[in-house]
Amino acid sequence: MVTGEKTTERFDDGPEDENWGATRSWVEKELSGAERVEEVTRLRGGWTSDMRRLDIAGPAGRRSLVLRSFVKPFFVRHAEGLLTREAAVLRLLAGTDIPAAGPVAVDATARYCDHPSLLMSLLPGTVRLGHEGADRRAEALARQLHRIHRLVVPAGARPRTYQAWSSPDRVSPPQGTDRPELWQRAVDVIRREPPEYRACFLHRDFHPGNVLFTGDGEDLRISGVVDWVETSWGPADLDVAHCSTALALLHGVPAGMRFADRYVAAGGELAEDHADHLYWRLLDALGFAPDAEKVAGPWRETGRTDLTPALTTGRLEGYLQALLDRYA
Repeated sequence: MVTGEKTTERFDDGPEDENWGATRSWVEKELSGAERVEEVTRLRGGWTSDMRRLDIAGPAGRRSLVLRSFVKPFFVRHAEGLLTREAAVLRLLAGTDIPAAGPVAVDATARYCDHPSLLMSLLPGTVRLGHEGADRRAEALARQLHRIHRLVVPAGARPRTYQAWSSPDRVSPPQGTDRPELWQRAVDVIRREPPEYRACFLHRDFHPGNVLFTGDGEDLRISGVVDWVETSWGPADLDVAHCSTALALLHGVPAGMRFADRYVAAGGELAEDHADHLYWRLLDALGFAPDAEKVAGPWRETGRTDLTPALTTGRLEGYLQALLDRYA
């Protein structure tokens, strides 16, 4: 989920002219007193779900909420687990130093809504994916991720064990690549049992598109971390790997390679064995094959129109090579 480009619409407007009347009624029942939805703004840049900002007016004043709705068939099928988990994680994070939204209501099975939906508070700030200020933001990302990983979670409240998003048999190298041996070498690295690890609380989809910022320069602050549907229990290396891959695609290979060092400088701990760390880094990076279009498409919606398939494919291959050069 990201909060980038915005378009205002009627509340009953929806993708492909679907009816959102039931969702509107559900939202209004969850509001307090004489509150009403005054305006709806579509939030662009997401991939898994439709995101809307709801501006609410009532006797006590105005406030804004965010509505996440799963519309794509795959995510509708898995919505009960995803949205139930996200709502539980948001409740868990309340009162911690992690800037996350507060859950308001959830209809994970679309019992009342047109689509499975989660209603939550609106966080301040914006997603920032441009090159200017990228180094300062990366340092803030590393510090924030370390704070997430050191969160103490009782055994009974821990999320599910992480799930891998790639495997040797599922990797799809770019068609016509002139570096097939690179891809084969990278795939061979993950053709093993996962390394042993010390588990911690993972966001699992932590990257610049899921982090909100306020301020600039010395006043730059992370004001929100969003999209907790994939929250898991697993190795810190895997979260670091995911953000590193995203930074390599957004800003170039060196940016992706520096993030693990920034994380360690912030106090984080990663696998001491280079082979183990390389496994986690490549397990993540290979999940973006062949051209990272799953993330590049939403990023282009927020203004990064330079992220063509050719550019992201080249950066992904360069990143694979850099990982092998450093850690193999």
